[in-house]
Amino acid sequence: MVWMVNKQMQIGKGKRSHIWLGALLCWFCFMLVTPKITLSHKPHHFADMRNFLGVPNTLNVITNFPFLVVGVVGFVLSLQGCFFNISLKGEVWGWALFYGGIVCLAFGSAYYHLKPDDGRVMWDTLPMMIACSSLFSSFMAERVGQRAGLSCLFGLLFAVLLSTVYARTFNDLRLCMMFQLIPCIAIPAMTFLYPPKYTHSRYWLWAAGVSLLAKFLAVLDKKIYNANRYLISGHSLEHLSSAAIPVLFAIMLIYRTIRFQRLGDLKERP
Repeated sequence: MVWMVNKQMQIGKGKRSHIWLGALLCWFCFMLVTPKITLSHKPHHFADMRNFLGVPNTLNVITNFPFLVVGVVGFVLSLQGCFFNISLKGEVWGWALFYGGIVCLAFGSAYYHLKPDDGRVMWDTLPMMIACSSLFSSFMAERVGQRAGLSCLFGLLFAVLLSTVYARTFNDLRLCMMFQLIPCIAIPAMTFLYPPKYTHSRYWLWAAGVSLLAKFLAVLDKKIYNANRYLISGHSLEHLSSAAIPVLFAIMLIYRTIRFQRLGDLKERP
């Protein structure tokens, strides 16, 4: 029995090393083959820039309100510990910071869309990077273990700081944009490598699918705006679609139950 446990631990460590090596290679390839993404003025021009009641770019601003509502509710429930099924202290850190990042995103994105320019774009990007980092660390804590999740959380937050400095220093947003791709690519891939500790794990895949849908809506911003006869733009729909992601995770946290308990996590119950 002891031999089998040690063998499984060695296999798990091997998987983790392969994942980090693959992530490093993906980062290297991304930086090698993609052109520099500068803080140019072109991305600041969205399809729908109408003003209602004196609010510039009204729909792009007010569609951030769902982030505020869902973020505040999720942050409170993460810390309270009654409605959300969170079995480890390390998971509380990740989920609370995720929903805290969603709250900051509501304010940062609204502030940016009131007057989109180079000076404000990082207020929109930085909270999104923090939320994505926290979400991925929560996934690691659930699938791999609390220690791996916390290490991932602090490591990614440090990477967020470095990416922000890099973007402002070298006028290049590529590292910042990578954080938005982490949940979309890494989480579905790791879903098949590690067994779920909780039930309702399919919500991770649904959230990744909604995230990809939101990216497509943003890319088709003008075409969607023209197709629905100037009712709402693709970028505003991206905000609404993205706000559904923390809602999906809130539903998952409420209804999920523990399928099995890891030996290393038994001593870390909150």
